[in-house]
Amino acid sequence: MSFALRYAARSDVGLVRSNNQDSGYAGSHLVAVADGMGGHAGGDVASSIVIGRLSQLDSDTPATEIVAALEDAILDANQSILRRARDEPQLAGLGTTVTALLRAEGKFALAHIGDSRAYLLRDGECTQITKDHTFVQRLMDEGRLTPEEAERHPQRSVLMRVLGDVDSDPELDLSLRPARAGDRWMLCSDGLSGLVSLETIGRTLREIDDPGECADALVQLALRGGGPDNITCVIADVVDLDALPKGMGAPSSSPEIVGSAGRSRHQPTAASGPAAKAAALTRPERPTPFEDEDFAEEDAPRRSHWPAVVVTLLIAAVLAGGLWAGYAWTQGQYYVAAQDDEIVVYQGVSQDLGPVHLSHRIESTGISTDDLSSVTLEQVRDTIPADSREAADEVVATLRDEASRTQEARRAQEEAAQAEQQAAEQSAQPGAVPSEPAPTTTESAGG
Repeated sequence: MSFALRYAARSDVGLVRSNNQDSGYAGSHLVAVADGMGGHAGGDVASSIVIGRLSQLDSDTPATEIVAALEDAILDANQSILRRARDEPQLAGLGTTVTALLRAEGKFALAHIGDSRAYLLRDGECTQITKDHTFVQRLMDEGRLTPEEAERHPQRSVLMRVLGDVDSDPELDLSLRPARAGDRWMLCSDGLSGLVSLETIGRTLREIDDPGECADALVQLALRGGGPDNITCVIADVVDLDALPKGMGAPSSSPEIVGSAGRSRHQPTAASGPAAKAAALTRPERPTPFEDEDFAEEDAPRRSHWPAVVVTLLIAAVLAGGLWAGYAWTQGQYYVAAQDDEIVVYQGVSQDLGPVHLSHRIESTGISTDDLSSVTLEQVRDTIPADSREAADEVVATLRDEASRTQEARRAQEEAAQAEQQAAEQSAQPGAVPSEPAPTTTESAGG
């Protein structure tokens, strides 16, 4: 059986953002999605670097080597991102998610880090294959959050693993999977998966046969949901070339590159769709100035000042009421942040309104920033919002668990070092008999 791919890639800037930090690639051997982050320019750069490096794999590779080849390419891209951040300080903190499939013969290598996703439609059933590396997913894994609660959780986009300038080695999820004729793979950024349910994604993948039309439809669904983020979608159908009807040509071999890695970096691919048109209709247009020819400048009508005074007072009252209501709302919010090398909980929001402070410190957790990974610490320094005290306590509990694991690992390393030092001192004493080396305990990198 000889396999090939029918594929399509689409990316849209969305209805809110002005630049596209997503990148997507679809080719005869490789499909990939990267969702960049790190400011206005950093995300563009990070996702483009990854897709540019991965595109070099879009050729025949021995099936026994595709997992290692995919892993090496992503780690090499990570080094390129780190060098770029070092050479250009304004890009510090840039990063990107990556979800990629590499095909060779009858197998697929899948690599994943972050919250972009891979879905598989097989025998009419759609399944999410990857697991998000997010704070909310960790809470779900620990049984502290249901899937329904996760969909509304304010920290659902907080990443725990990412590729890029985060001062830690990337932890990739890697797997080898069989290729099967009739399978349909869909890779996407969270701008799609965060707005379109698994049920709707599965129905769309089943009902629309053409990969390009199906990708367009999925992007439109995300736009109808508000399109607050960039939206990238890549679809790949597994085709058995030996079973193709006579006269039907082989699937296209020309790659498709979209998003910030493509030529039209920020151009919406669905600008003419119904969702985009509806969004345009809701944007208020600036009214044309009205001129009354019955009144010239030298013959202006006399007007009473009282209506203006009343209107001014009404506006002031409305503004005062709105400000008070806004302030009252902020006091029902919470966030977790780092202060003086410690994790603390605040009530309110992290912004100030002129001289008015919209938050105050309510709890010192005792968690040291030295006990958190660089990825987690970056999230805390940016503050982690919570819409209730209970949600803030969940954040603190997760951070406390991570700090405890770090402290235990540090103690184990210190004890091992002390044991080695004692053994060395005993061996150095005259007439000492060498002792058997103490057994050591190792932990796998993946936990």
